[in-house]
Amino acid sequence: MKQKFDIITSTCVPLPLENVDTDQIIPARFLKATDKEGFGENLFRDWRYDKDGSPKADFVLNNPLYGGCILVAGKNFGSGSSREHAAWAIAGYGFRVVISSFFADIHKNNELNNFVLPVVVSESFLEELFDSISTDPKTEVEVNLPLQTVTNKSTGRRETFEINGYKKHCLMNGLDDIDYLIQNKDRIEGWEKRNK
Repeated sequence: MKQKFDIITSTCVPLPLENVDTDQIIPARFLKATDKEGFGENLFRDWRYDKDGSPKADFVLNNPLYGGCILVAGKNFGSGSSREHAAWAIAGYGFRVVISSFFADIHKNNELNNFVLPVVVSESFLEELFDSISTDPKTEVEVNLPLQTVTNKSTGRRETFEINGYKKHCLMNGLDDIDYLIQNKDRIEGWEKRNK
């Protein structure tokens, strides 16, 4: 799942629902595993499949018109429990970016820790993006992490987004927290020697 970020341009999967919580993202019955692998196949499981396991034709992930590595979600995405498995499922499915007008804080950090970029946009930008995707499922969005911009390629509208400087550095360099510490081992040891 460790992938460097720079500029991502992709079509999108629209999920125009508000208050999507982590139990909807990955139901509790799938939380027994402690390995990150395999969670993508159960992303939005109860919305995506009938009880017999057959795909629900009316759910967006089962619609061949939509695809790409960007999920566009309604306001208050990732609320509910703090389960990191929700971020594992999003990353495991292949999403690299989630765009919404608001994220639950813990879920937002879990996404960042799993190399998924949560992009917060204004409600008007989000509404326009849903409209563009509805009109043309091939609508592309450009997410530029170095410049911290997101652009609706069909309208040309662009917004900037905020990201913690440390997390931006880690994403752009493909580093998790441990990698970052190892990369700075000499500096850490030097500080310890100077401050005994």
